[in-house]
Amino acid sequence: MTASRRALLGFAAAVLSVLTFHQGMWAVLHLIGMVPPGPYPMRPVPPFGVPLIASLCFWGGLYGLVFGLVFPRLPAAPAWLLGLLLGLLAAAVGWFVVAPIKGQPLANGFDPSRMLVSILINGFWGIGVGVILPLLLSRNGGAVRGPSLTR
Repeated sequence: MTASRRALLGFAAAVLSVLTFHQGMWAVLHLIGMVPPGPYPMRPVPPFGVPLIASLCFWGGLYGLVFGLVFPRLPAAPAWLLGLLLGLLAAAVGWFVVAPIKGQPLANGFDPSRMLVSILINGFWGIGVGVILPLLLSRNGGAVRGPSLTR
């Protein structure tokens, strides 16, 4: 399978994971009162005023694109575990790179409950990427090279 095909499938897997795993965890956290807005938020975000859910899908997709490219070279481990690591990396980038760019406090102000929400939502999203990507790869080019869903 070509690298561009893996990148496209990685993007697709990550977008699907945002819409299912990420927003599923968001819904659970909303139901128990840890996240005020409900899932699938439509409020516009700068700089283009697109709905937040569209922004989350786009940025999640970019992480997935890179994950799809490197997936065959990752160590032999369950794909869901590699996805979890991707989600934790995304949380850390959000805390220490994105937050300062947006003028927000590092790591959600080191508030444990807000940090936990970020870890849960992003971690669950990453697990979703790790589950969905191998399924897409196996349907679009034969055997999955590299980590498998069950390895």
